[in-house]
Amino acid sequence: MNWMNQLPLVLGVSALVLIAPAVAQEGRGDVVYVPTPQIVVDEMLTLAKIGPKDFLIDLGSGDGRIVVTAAKKFGAQGFGVDLDSYLLKLANESAKKEGVTERARFVEENLFETDLSKATVISSYLLPEMNLKLRPKILALKPGTRVVAHDYHMGDWYPDAQKDIPVPEKVVGTPGVSYIYLWVVPARVAGRWTVQVDAAGKGAPYEITFDQLFQILEGSVRAGSDNVQLRGRVVNGDQINFTTQPKGSPGGQRHEFTGRVNGDTMQGTVRIGEGNSVRQANWTASLTQRGELKRAADEVKAR
Repeated sequence: MNWMNQLPLVLGVSALVLIAPAVAQEGRGDVVYVPTPQIVVDEMLTLAKIGPKDFLIDLGSGDGRIVVTAAKKFGAQGFGVDLDSYLLKLANESAKKEGVTERARFVEENLFETDLSKATVISSYLLPEMNLKLRPKILALKPGTRVVAHDYHMGDWYPDAQKDIPVPEKVVGTPGVSYIYLWVVPARVAGRWTVQVDAAGKGAPYEITFDQLFQILEGSVRAGSDNVQLRGRVVNGDQINFTTQPKGSPGGQRHEFTGRVNGDTMQGTVRIGEGNSVRQANWTASLTQRGELKRAADEVKAR
């Protein structure tokens, strides 16, 4: 097998790497399979807050330990994809042994062709270049979908949470340490919105423009002749918060918006003012013009 030509087909969650005579294990062709340590599996699933209502898709499932653990320990459902028939056999045998065949299954499939739409959680142990290739497909999923990965990042899409754990027996990547990353697919809010703020019983019309880079927001708020910059975030998929500072803010007061995104609408509360003069009002918003997401630096470099 030509390793470089087959790279997209054979790498998987179990960190397939170039074979070395001293560490050869079961695997497909000219690659070697390195299983994710069980302590890392447990921490990945805990960080993703997986539970009985979740559906997990493991991209490159190896011997199936992530999907089987999710089913047995956390009550989730899901499946894994891999191209190695030997590892798929091990995974199915493990599911049968642990009594979770109704909730855990394994499919022989190219992970880049896998339909991810059913997933509430996606797990992986893929090299960064593979994560970047998958990233647009992941970002198109339903807001709130969680992605948990072992050791390797998503480029300029910074994680929402990270945990480093000691793993003395680990020799691949950074010996003795595993890095676990969690991302949550953010709602898409880039564009122009018309906002109503119910202040003192009167609806005050605002126009808000968001520039969005993954979960990070910048932009502006316009109310009458006032125009001020904003900064904020989308968290947990559909929750939004953003703030304006007093200088240039509507009425010359700081505004702290919090709320929830639901497709082309938003609603929440806003705290207006500072110190002892803070008052709270409700706000709603409707999308008037969808904007383009900002291009990350790693995407610009790749062009």
